[in-house]
Amino acid sequence: MNPENTLGRFTFVLHSHLPYVLSHGRWPHGMEWLHEAAAETYIPLLRVFRKLHGEGVRLAVTLGITPVLAEQLADPTFKEDFPAYLQRKREAAEKDAERFAAEGRENLAAVARFWVDTYRDLERDYEEWNRDLIGQFAELQEAGAIEIITCAATHGYLPLLGTDEAVEAQIRVGVETYRKHFGRDPKGIWLPECAYRPGYHWVSPAEPEREGFDRKGIEYFLQKYGIRFFIVDTHLLKGGKAIGVYLDRFEGLQQLWDQASAETRERVREEDIEKTPYRVYWIDKTPGRGDPVGILTRDPTTSLQVWSGEWGYPGDGNYLDFHKKHFPGGHRYWRVTRAQADLGEKEEYVLGKIDGRLEENSDHFVNLLAGVLRENDTIPPAQRLVVSPFDTELFGHWWFEGPGWLERVLRKVHETPGILPATGGEMIEHAGQAPVVALPEGSWGEGGFHYIWYNSETEWTWPIIHKAEREMTRLAREHGDAGGEAGRVLRQLAREL
Repeated sequence: MNPENTLGRFTFVLHSHLPYVLSHGRWPHGMEWLHEAAAETYIPLLRVFRKLHGEGVRLAVTLGITPVLAEQLADPTFKEDFPAYLQRKREAAEKDAERFAAEGRENLAAVARFWVDTYRDLERDYEEWNRDLIGQFAELQEAGAIEIITCAATHGYLPLLGTDEAVEAQIRVGVETYRKHFGRDPKGIWLPECAYRPGYHWVSPAEPEREGFDRKGIEYFLQKYGIRFFIVDTHLLKGGKAIGVYLDRFEGLQQLWDQASAETRERVREEDIEKTPYRVYWIDKTPGRGDPVGILTRDPTTSLQVWSGEWGYPGDGNYLDFHKKHFPGGHRYWRVTRAQADLGEKEEYVLGKIDGRLEENSDHFVNLLAGVLRENDTIPPAQRLVVSPFDTELFGHWWFEGPGWLERVLRKVHETPGILPATGGEMIEHAGQAPVVALPEGSWGEGGFHYIWYNSETEWTWPIIHKAEREMTRLAREHGDAGGEAGRVLRQLAREL
């Protein structure tokens, strides 16, 4: 890297996850949920990645695939059932096209024919790839186009799990499942909900009558299993200032916050160093404990430009509306139209207006990215970076045009002098003498702490979860080597937890 003409490094971090839906029926929260994500997000993104890599474009996308999702996409049940779903969608679009044409609704008929072509192409690609989506992602990683990172085994919310054994099991199985599907060890992990907890003397807010104990910080287990980095939200790096009014809403949450703050306030002081999301920090450099664990921090500027429901790109009135669907096939024929428009006010989707909007939106993003890098010129170019994390399913499922936007952005970033695409692992490799920081407890959820997962409506679940953790730990210790039916039952218990 030549410091004279370099602005810094950049990566998209895409977090891919769906709950386990196999054998849970079809609709609305069964197999069709997985089918939709595969058809609308995973295959379109694979196309984009394969196309750009074939053109020599450096992608350097950091792609998280959770163990739960990897197991489902690799499962024979999904592989055998998915083609029938694609066929149903194609045939429904064919009927829509005939009906719209007969009614003289030519624009809607054109959109229906677009859906016919879309699902026919999906059928073709899925078969050409031998129905192996995980294998396709693995090939891209082996080719150096992307870096795949792991996640907790069942996407458990780690800070509120009641035992260190449960936290360790989530991370250990996450690493083992990654190794099974991708043939190597992961360098990075997406902590579920970007939720982190440091080590301190912990008393469960769900079971305050139980004796507290000294907890290990989550980074301890990451380091133990060779994880080099994870991603946090901006406010967590800055010292946990996004807590807002949520503590006042629930006494148990206030108790947990007070407990954590008492233990960590001396380690998390804003006056220690001026922290910025535009460089790597180490969270643990204890000698003799292996490689340190690095933190990559979400950039609020580029992230909100995509996420925001008010002024983010997906809210452009020309883009496909997510909510309004045509019965019975479920295809979408209407556009966003304008903010806050109800379903009856949605106007017809016009295919010819999309390319121009994607060009303008992708140009805006790349210029915004370059501006963020330029503004942070107090950081040496070799260590300067921007990390933009998103849920993968935003691209294609929620925002239909998202993969097309991503393709344009990746190509333009590659062509922009001074911006170096780099995966999360590559950013860690170039971190140099990064500062060591202590993080407070929190997440990227609303309010910045645990309110979304621990509140008056969910409080009742946590004593049950904690009891199940303790029972699972006991069974694993007593029968961990069991085979046959007993072993199968133990594995199912672990999956359910």
